Amino acid sequence: MTEALSKTNLLWEETLPAGAHWSFQMKRGSALRITDVEGGANLSMLLYNLDEKLERYNMPDTLKAQHTAHLTKGFVLYSDMGRVLASVIEDSCGWHDTIGGMTNSALVEKKYGKADYQNARNEMHRNARDSCIIELGKWGLGKRDIVPNLNLFSKVSADDAGGLHFETNHSKAGDLVELRFEMNVLVVVSASQHPLDPNPQYAPKPVALKAWRSGVPNKSDHCRNFRPENVRGFYNTELLFR
Repeated sequence: MTEALSKTNLLWEETLPAGAHWSFQMKRGSALRITDVEGGANLSMLLYNLDEKLERYNMPDTLKAQHTAHLTKGFVLYSDMGRVLASVIEDSCGWHDTIGGMTNSALVEKKYGKADYQNARNEMHRNARDSCIIELGKWGLGKRDIVPNLNLFSKVSADDAGGLHFETNHSKAGDLVELRFEMNVLVVVSASQHPLDPNPQYAPKPVALKAWRSGVPNKSDHCRNFRPENVRGFYNTELLFR
């Protein structure tokens, strides 16, 4: 995988437990490796411009600008200002969901039953929406700032009638995706199950996170040139840092 990841440029590494949530900063010129530890993980993710949080990941623009419905190596994540928040620089999974949304408390209780902290302690049933709201609150944001999210390691396809289908056993233990950040970005994540996951049991999975100094891309960068529209997106982004 990415050769730039070494002990000399490693920034930090953490394991996000199954069902847990977190938020953190990723600066321009840094990268993040996310690894499915056990297989079958789902990581719901939201991205915001750290320096102006009204600018955030925009799912429709990301998809239509790159003529895709899912993400893998080469694609970039656009903000609602036409700038590139992050680029997918490596991916062993091949498909990451952009349209499935995130779980909420009603869905989790209906599918898996009720297990609150008072009775289940750390085995409580968590959902991605409430988890993200908790994290957003730490940064002065809230419910109104939740937008369509990414679901890393999950695959959702559509049939000819428009029905959505979740593919089980899509991500295997050790699968990874790497994001390089082209802006200073606030990252909000929840290791909750995908809302379309047919598993009748509450069984979220952990993910490993590893951040390092990657540097900024040059003119021949794969993601920059992966789609013609991305050249403009990178130009718009770099205007902020001149």
